[in-house]
Amino acid sequence: MKAIITTTAMLFVVVSLMPIAVTPLAASPQVKMRDCAEEAGKQNLEGEDREKFISDCSAVKPHEPEKKLTAQQEKMRECNREAREKSLKGEDRRKFMSGCLKS
Repeated sequence: MKAIITTTAMLFVVVSLMPIAVTPLAASPQVKMRDCAEEAGKQNLEGEDREKFISDCSAVKPHEPEKKLTAQQEKMRECNREAREKSLKGEDRRKFMSGCLKS
């Protein structure tokens, strides 16, 4: 009986927390536009200044530039490229990669 009550209580907690876990990570464009408009209002922007601020704020930003790879990552990339060009699979690929990365 105690196990049933404990299980039911745990299930209730999990179900009640589900809406928190399901929230989207990225805001929709409408939400972003609304947030930018609210921020422009807080800054008392009007006219062209407001339009420019909202446009810049809600614009899709390009991804960050690719980070510089370490020497080991560069070597791995080169070995992978060579193995792909040689169409190596399975044990042959493993042996090639092992030797390539050691040199």
